[in-house]
Amino acid sequence: MNVFDIIGPVMIGPSSSHTAGAARIGYVARRILAQRPVRAEIGLSGSFARTCRGHGTDRALIAGILGMKPDDQRLPHSLDLAREQGLSYSFSTVKLPKRHPNTALVRLAGAGGEAVEVEGASVGGGNILITRLNGMESAFTGQHDTLIIPHRDTHGVIATVTQALALYGVNIGNFKLTRPVKGSVAIMTIEVDGGITKELVALLRSQPNVANVVYLHAIEGEAQKHD
Repeated sequence: MNVFDIIGPVMIGPSSSHTAGAARIGYVARRILAQRPVRAEIGLSGSFARTCRGHGTDRALIAGILGMKPDDQRLPHSLDLAREQGLSYSFSTVKLPKRHPNTALVRLAGAGGEAVEVEGASVGGGNILITRLNGMESAFTGQHDTLIIPHRDTHGVIATVTQALALYGVNIGNFKLTRPVKGSVAIMTIEVDGGITKELVALLRSQPNVANVVYLHAIEGEAQKHD
């Protein structure tokens, strides 16, 4: 824990959990989509659902989806900006048993035809935990550079990816593998200590059975999918 975990983030809004954390969940979802979103369907669970408008959770989530950080002065006007930028959105209440009370399920569709589903929780002090990606379990905070690698669940893929990271001198801080069905689609989520280059991303993408590579900078930086 550092001092910013204690005093909270620089932010616009009344609540670090309901505003800053919500904005960061939306921001991460936008960066995973990696293109301009045109449709957002947002399910709110627990206290997020109960205090959505009063604490500005709705505006914060949409602001993040539009690419804003929690301290962006435009955040209170995000709903109007969404309409101006061609983003349609809807909110609903969802029941997500055994989840953190501040949880949002964000489904985004992009202008280029991509779609993504991100489930994330605001865990306090503006911090977040992304718990599911496209229906599969995940676990990353956005506080570290992160690689998200969907791939075919077959032998040798994990070894190939980790060897490529070692070749480029990248240190792995945390690794999680999710595979709902053996031999089907799986996701590697790898938090690293930086050092990711476009060349490394291209190398990873070129490997057999790797479907894609999404590279997210630490949440205070810029997150992007390398072309």
